[in-house]
Amino acid sequence: MTAPRLIPLVDELMRRASRRGMSLGLDRMHAALAALGNPEKKRPFFHVTGTNGKGSTSAMLESIAREAGFRTGLYTSPHLCRFTERIRVNGDPLADDDLADALCRVLAVAPDATFFEAMTLAAFVAFDAADIEVGVIEVGIGARLDATNVLERPLGTAITSVALDHTALLGDTHAAIARDKAGLFRRDVPVVLGPLDDEALAAALEVARDVGARPILRVGRPGEGASHAGDVTVFEARALPDGRARIELPGLCVETHLGLAGAHQIANAAVAAALVATTSMPTFKALPGLISRGLAAARWPGRLERIEKDGKAVLLDCAHNPHGAAALAEHVRSLGFSPDRVVLVFGALADKAWTGMLDVLGPLADRRVYAEPKGRAPAQVTELAARFSGLPVPEPREAITRALAMAGPSDLIVVAGSIYLVGEVRGELLGLACDPVVAL
Repeated sequence: MTAPRLIPLVDELMRRASRRGMSLGLDRMHAALAALGNPEKKRPFFHVTGTNGKGSTSAMLESIAREAGFRTGLYTSPHLCRFTERIRVNGDPLADDDLADALCRVLAVAPDATFFEAMTLAAFVAFDAADIEVGVIEVGIGARLDATNVLERPLGTAITSVALDHTALLGDTHAAIARDKAGLFRRDVPVVLGPLDDEALAAALEVARDVGARPILRVGRPGEGASHAGDVTVFEARALPDGRARIELPGLCVETHLGLAGAHQIANAAVAAALVATTSMPTFKALPGLISRGLAAARWPGRLERIEKDGKAVLLDCAHNPHGAAALAEHVRSLGFSPDRVVLVFGALADKAWTGMLDVLGPLADRRVYAEPKGRAPAQVTELAARFSGLPVPEPREAITRALAMAGPSDLIVVAGSIYLVGEVRGELLGLACDPVVAL
């Protein structure tokens, strides 16, 4: 149950979300941080962005830091059920009263802050109060003008992937999106890139060289192999026959079973491992065993998360664009489920590329239930059903109930299309009370 002190503060955040919506820019953040004593300068932070994979990479990075014995902070967005999930200390969501304390300080000095700015400021305040030793900050949108882009000298920066998403804000080409995300690069700070396509890679490298970021490492694409050319080191990451991931960094080889499911997580794990390997903090240098244990111990709810309910298997995944949907589809096929054994629960926001997602996920299942996630305007269930036949059940909690009734004991129920849909369904499956949805 939400602590009474937090309820009016959450109400105020919701008013800000509905009144201000999304507003990129850093002026308000710099002014508020100065008034708060610049807590972002008192702790070392990693900074991670990417169209997909940035949350998983951040979670793995934080897990490695905890394995190294650090007291950690992790800031991510959005939440699945509770606002406090966005700010974690040593792996646990912030206590309600601690979030209330942080928000009281923030709202007193930042009357014009947006919802996301207020939460980001609260994270820095809370991490300072908790006396963390290492923090991981996940970008909200893009990077260049994102509220998190206030770190002057992070431990390391990363772009996990680049795909078309938030095109109205970031641009409609991979190069434009990559340049925006590269806005977190800093002079003499390590850069790690996931397996980007040629267009995105060229743009990211151009920015990295312009600002003087170094060293620059990138995860090689399948079949590319390791190499070192000029200022860029390419390293390999792949799956071994026994299911372990093998990450071959210069002078360092890590082999481990990942705690997060899915073949796409190998590249994310490689980014996290490379960030740790390039940092100047000596405690991280005890390496391959430390990295292996951290990657194995990492957990990230709602990302290929399997939950048993009424004797049936439900697979939750926060795939919310075609790139993420393709990774989910690959995973479901790898499990050996034919369409006659899959029930799909799908819902998306109207301003997302839901047709591309549904074209990928629809053929996985011969039974489909369509829902309407809360937040911004959802894609209408009638439109979804018109593209791929299915049962319209707008309310997400009712949709998963209907899907459970449809599924047999050996079937798989797949829930995807929106992070907000996954959050509501997860709350229903686990009996969790959820805070309001903020679809920003």
